[in-house]
Amino acid sequence: MQKPLTCFKAYDIRGQLGTELNEEIAYRIGRAFARFLQPRRIVLGGDVRESSPQLKAALANGLRDEGVTVWDLGMTGTEEVYFAAFHLTVDGGIEVTASHNPIDYNGFKLVREGARPISADTGLADIRQMAEAMDIALVDGKDPAVAESDRGDYRKIDNRADYIEHLMGYINPQNFTPLRIVVNAGNGAAGPAIDALEAAFTERAIPVELIKICHTPDGSFPNGIPNPLLEENRGMTRDAVLEHKADMGIAWDGDFDRCFLFDEQGRFIEGYYIVGLLAEAFLKKEPGARIIHDPRLVWNTIEQVANNDGVAVQTKAGHAFIKERMRLEDAAYGGEMSAHHYFRDFAYCDSGMIPWLLVAELVCRKQQPLSTLVDARIAAFPSSGEINLTVADAGAVLSHIEKLYTPDAIDVDYTDGISLCFKEWRFNLRASNTEPVIRLNVESRGDMALMENKTQSLLEAIKALPAGSV
Repeated sequence: MQKPLTCFKAYDIRGQLGTELNEEIAYRIGRAFARFLQPRRIVLGGDVRESSPQLKAALANGLRDEGVTVWDLGMTGTEEVYFAAFHLTVDGGIEVTASHNPIDYNGFKLVREGARPISADTGLADIRQMAEAMDIALVDGKDPAVAESDRGDYRKIDNRADYIEHLMGYINPQNFTPLRIVVNAGNGAAGPAIDALEAAFTERAIPVELIKICHTPDGSFPNGIPNPLLEENRGMTRDAVLEHKADMGIAWDGDFDRCFLFDEQGRFIEGYYIVGLLAEAFLKKEPGARIIHDPRLVWNTIEQVANNDGVAVQTKAGHAFIKERMRLEDAAYGGEMSAHHYFRDFAYCDSGMIPWLLVAELVCRKQQPLSTLVDARIAAFPSSGEINLTVADAGAVLSHIEKLYTPDAIDVDYTDGISLCFKEWRFNLRASNTEPVIRLNVESRGDMALMENKTQSLLEAIKALPAGSV
């Protein structure tokens, strides 16, 4: 019995290099994944981190020692593995990535056939148990007890052209008018995909000019870890938008499964309002479609869906829950305020490329700047943005706030944490699945001062709790 593997999380595998994750652990995870899934063929991809090629090679060895054929996609974003998992004749895929985590971290995102997610309650816990129980003395990274003739095949493949062709199917080139866009890959995996999209624009005579910053993939991250959610990481994109008089800006995290948008004023646009924009974009193409959203901030999404003759459906936050509900509802699109956007035609998976293509098309089609498209929505439903608080006992905090605020609420919902609705404002408070943190979101109906006041009152109520809770 090996020591417990702490790199297994609720939705993926992620840990600090050396202490939580290394090549030997990666090998065991590869073999355990094969034993759990019983696949014939698996695709592998990896981000730009300097440790990714070695960890991917170890995964491949583990898979091959179980007789699995491995197709190596090379350096990819997570969604390129998703695409290959549903586009090619394979039984699943693994992306080696730690996304926006510190430089000394890495990890794996696992999917099965059709790019269906594998999380803690759908197989990740089983894979962890198998990997922990494995006791194999490796020689040159392989199990010497496995004959070479019994090992699975390995080959490198390039699937990017098919992936780009798929992305271009979400937009109509005739809708585009001249557009200048700043694109910030953060020195992550997005750069090559952006270049391929740029070539597709030229081929189709789409008049989009891309201003590239932090573009070259570099696992040393010379401009900092690509995490646009951190306010200090937004300045380069903002400044470039203003300097080049661009129509919008886009920044990605390291594995580009999320994109973050800036308007023509260089202003960062909260993901909540992008959900409403994308819902509108899809409903213009497919009237009556069902749109999935999480319960953290909802009023703007619900109104925009209703105004465009769609059906809004709420479900728990988190990619496994969103994808499951989308399949159940046959929803065209699902969005989370965390900048995860999911698409039915992308096997219900999240993409960091499809959203900005759709928003760019919408800006051209409406002949309005991005600021105009979102300003009215922000004014109609001002929100606090997600506020994260470290606590000792999340359950105690949620219970106290529920008791304090429920008597005046007109609706209480437990879809994810607690959501309390009042006549002119509402809030959601939920516990993190992976860390001792609670997440607070507050919104109001057109009253910024009310939203700010209620946010401050909630924070004061939480901080007033005994030290054992907070």
